[in-house]
Amino acid sequence: MTSSASLSDPTIPRYINRETSWLEFNRRVLHQAVDPRTPLLERVFFLSIFNSNLDEFFQKRVGGLRRQVAAGIATRTPDGMTPVEVLAHIRKMTVEMLQVQADCFRQDIMPALARHGIELLTWDQLSDADRAWAHRYYRDNLFPVLTPLAVDPGHPFPFISNLSTSLGVILRPPGFEDEPSHVHEADSLYDWGGRQFARIKIPRVLPRWVRIGDDTPGSVVSTPGASGTIRFVHVEEIIRHNIQDLFEGMVIEDVMPFRVTRNADVERDEEDAEDLLELIEQELRDRRFAPVVRLEVGPHPHERMVRFLMAELELNEADVYRMPGELDYTDLAPVYALNIAELRHSPWFPVTPARLADPEADIFSVIRSADVLVHHPYESFKASVERFIQTAADDPRVIAIKLTLYRTNHNSPFIPDLIRAAESGKQVICLVELKARFDEERNIQVAHQLEKAGVHVVYGIVGLKTHTKTALVVRQEPEGVRTYAHIGTGNYNSTTAQLYTDLGLFTANPAYTADLVELFHYLTGRSAKREFRHLLIAPLNMRKRFGEMIDREIAHARSWRDRGADPADPHRPHIIAKMNSLEDTSVCEKLYEASNAGVRIQLLVRGFCCLIPGVPGMSANITVSSVIGRFLEHSRIYYFHNAGRPEYYIGSADWMYRNLSNRVECVAPILDPALQQRLQQVLDVMLADRRQAWDMRSYGGYELRTPDPADPITAVGSHQALMDLARNQPA
Repeated sequence: MTSSASLSDPTIPRYINRETSWLEFNRRVLHQAVDPRTPLLERVFFLSIFNSNLDEFFQKRVGGLRRQVAAGIATRTPDGMTPVEVLAHIRKMTVEMLQVQADCFRQDIMPALARHGIELLTWDQLSDADRAWAHRYYRDNLFPVLTPLAVDPGHPFPFISNLSTSLGVILRPPGFEDEPSHVHEADSLYDWGGRQFARIKIPRVLPRWVRIGDDTPGSVVSTPGASGTIRFVHVEEIIRHNIQDLFEGMVIEDVMPFRVTRNADVERDEEDAEDLLELIEQELRDRRFAPVVRLEVGPHPHERMVRFLMAELELNEADVYRMPGELDYTDLAPVYALNIAELRHSPWFPVTPARLADPEADIFSVIRSADVLVHHPYESFKASVERFIQTAADDPRVIAIKLTLYRTNHNSPFIPDLIRAAESGKQVICLVELKARFDEERNIQVAHQLEKAGVHVVYGIVGLKTHTKTALVVRQEPEGVRTYAHIGTGNYNSTTAQLYTDLGLFTANPAYTADLVELFHYLTGRSAKREFRHLLIAPLNMRKRFGEMIDREIAHARSWRDRGADPADPHRPHIIAKMNSLEDTSVCEKLYEASNAGVRIQLLVRGFCCLIPGVPGMSANITVSSVIGRFLEHSRIYYFHNAGRPEYYIGSADWMYRNLSNRVECVAPILDPALQQRLQQVLDVMLADRRQAWDMRSYGGYELRTPDPADPITAVGSHQALMDLARNQPA
């Protein structure tokens, strides 16, 4: 091991840029679409996920960087790059991945779909009968909805909504002769030499890929038609080839599809806000009209039209993406929704947790007898978390329910449960986080709905997001008042519970519940409490406690090294941390220090990771891996060897500055040895994975592991292995 003096060597990068590391994560998502081992319709779905991930990234991260550049900020991030340099790297990486996405779709997935009787056709590939049907579809479903908007001195450039796809059209009067519009250079952007620009927004209310012959827009097709095929044509093709109906008497010279993305990183000053709800509502209005940060056009755009749009939207060339394929792969929803079993993952039905197998049993008695750990989506969210809140709402002995709500789903079962509980006279407190990005509008609606029913709704703490996933039930029992808790890693969201891997702890142990009571007091009553006995709470004691646990491993490592430092020693100091993202520089520096002291550190980081592993003298004892696949890894698990007295923690926080310093988070120790073994099993499966796991290299890239056919467990991947374990759990 090299001397720790090399840690100060300025030639050694200490951090990976957050934005480029996130793009590397999305590259791993894209690989799921490229990988032929992924079922075909799931590959289509991953094209869409990659697209929607990138949309959110441009709205949040690129929008924020552009605002920094506009403000003249040139401060270098911990990796050493300025905002301008980061934007240049983002563009280079994005353009490269968009080409991979387009090639995958056009050269691989579309032919594979056709081989299975699913055809995605252009207008030129339609028969005369198909075109006649498409024209009828256009007249019946599209023509009444479309609104052409001309731009001229009397008609200003129209507002273009975020993530909307439009058709730009160049028109001219019949008989007008001039040089082609694509080479016409006029003094004014509005002077098109007698021509005119118009814009048509493609409506979102109807599917973008339309099944040929289907006269019921929006229906889900699950079986081939009489010809043995399911055939689609894009709505853009239908509009483009019937567009003359919208501009009767005019000559259509050119049509160009384009799409815009607006900045969602809108500034707000919560400290001066008199009403947080009103502030967030205003932010939503501001975001709708926020500056455009990206313009996407097709592979052969009309360059004069592109320059015109750039000027109107105040963009430069670096903000324009000439897409090599589709503008929006999320349009493929009607295709990947096809219910064709052989082209999808085998359906997974979460098992009921063994401890909760008896639906007639009193769930509070079960929890009172011993803590219960659940792992979603392998174990049923409905049979555990939903049952817990529903039972609490209906139990006459329950006198109070307190719950934090960060993101929930449409038609959430928790909302009617809380309303029913409040209407029955229970005290119900719900902390609704209004600042949950892109869920603000839904959360505002939920808050109003709860308030009307008499639920005490709290909007969080000024300056902090409430990200903790906790519920508290207070129950009057013969022995006195007892509290029950659920502490989780994921949201109270029944939809994402089917897609995200998350952990939850049910407990009546006063060691937890007493702390949780005080946490809710902190959230609702502005308590000045700063210390908790067992729970790690951000931004109060979590950073300090994690630092102390890492320091403890460092101290153990020094003793271990004094004893001979055998790398194979099972008592070697060891940290395993599983999370979504790792970015906090103080935590990274502490991990570098631990690595240099000889602590073995294994990090499972699904998303971006700014720490650099495997560098001699800095991080030689650190490995970073990422598991990407059927489910989105969302659970957080923290393990510390502690000289043979291991400690395990689960909770809502990543090792990011925002989680440790700017959010309210809760991480709980898992004390029951049997539950600790379950967590270790999850970690062991994921660390051994050779099907879905990627290893991060010191240059910031990732390499996919190669399966070992001789080891069937590691070859099937973490998600299949954990499904098998859940299915075979003892009764």
